[in-house]
Amino acid sequence: MHSFDELADRCAAFTLEALRSANEGTVEALQTSAATPLVKALQMIQLQKVIFSVGMFSIFEASLQDRLNCRDGFREAEAILDQQGEAELKDRFQDLVAAINVLKHGRGRSYDALVAKAQCLPFRMKLPDEAFFFEGDVSEVATLVEVDDAFVQLCGHVIREVSEVLRKVRQDFI
Repeated sequence: MHSFDELADRCAAFTLEALRSANEGTVEALQTSAATPLVKALQMIQLQKVIFSVGMFSIFEASLQDRLNCRDGFREAEAILDQQGEAELKDRFQDLVAAINVLKHGRGRSYDALVAKAQCLPFRMKLPDEAFFFEGDVSEVATLVEVDDAFVQLCGHVIREVSEVLRKVRQDFI
């Protein structure tokens, strides 16, 4: 089997292209009809991006635990990134792990930590006083992290970068 990070990155590109195509068709259909199923389709497309991102990171965590032979794959990967002087990558990785936690669990420690640095993140957080990312956007789903194409791609790229560092340190890390 090919490496998880390579497959995940390719899955992200494939999924986003399929969703982009579905979105375009739905938006085109909305030009002549405001039917509820079309609005639901737009929301389903957005929700699929959330599900994909959460799933990609969850499977990466299981893969890390297996390949690094540990109980907490994220913590072990972070320790290796520290040892390799990859502080910036570790920060991006931790931010995404926290964002995934927020997507899974909602408000809590991860949400509070990300809100405190919301201006510095490469993705948008819904701040405590915000009800919408874009008021009037019928495709928006109720999440605290905006999961757009860039967020999905960022997840895939960071997984790949973390994996590349791990492969340098651990030759058995495939």
